[in-house]
Amino acid sequence: MDEDAREQALLTALTTEHFVLQTSRGATVAESVGRATLFLSLLSAALIGLGFVSGSEHLLRPYLGAVLPTLLITGLLTFGRLTQNMVENSLDLQRIRRIRAYYHRRFGGDTDFFADAVAGDVSATWAQVGARPGRRHLLLTAAALVGAVNAVLLGLGGTLLAGLLGAGLGPAIGVGVVVALAGFAAQLGYLDRTSVAQLP
Repeated sequence: MDEDAREQALLTALTTEHFVLQTSRGATVAESVGRATLFLSLLSAALIGLGFVSGSEHLLRPYLGAVLPTLLITGLLTFGRLTQNMVENSLDLQRIRRIRAYYHRRFGGDTDFFADAVAGDVSATWAQVGARPGRRHLLLTAAALVGAVNAVLLGLGGTLLAGLLGAGLGPAIGVGVVVALAGFAAQLGYLDRTSVAQLP
């Protein structure tokens, strides 16, 4: 195979890979939206159900005992998958950036087409989607949103459990706040560790 044919074959492969990676990113975002929507819809339905049973003391505790664990398990599974989706999306974006950098080096010449992809730092990759890398930006992810809801559910469970064990209203609420903050911090820590460990 001569050099021109090899170059053409490589360009065709890179163009195909670019398209596949962009499609993968779209599918990842769509899955994230679907999972988050499903979880929040389940939470909304649970709150509506709570409104129906709140007037009946003998139905309220069994309802909360069944619904809270279900919501929490669903929320934690959703959080885990959203974290994976975030990493997959970021890896796809970085692979696209490398392809764009090749386009610029090989065909850009003096033009500025794809020039943003040649920059050597990770922030150039994130700039393509209007974001910046950093721990505080993890708070803006869908995983962090679901993690915050999970933390509230954990805190509610802690408050109810403390109340069942005989704690007064003030101490029970204090326990719930501590549990919620600890749960949110643990999820953010996991999100941070996962993104740092799997992203170059």
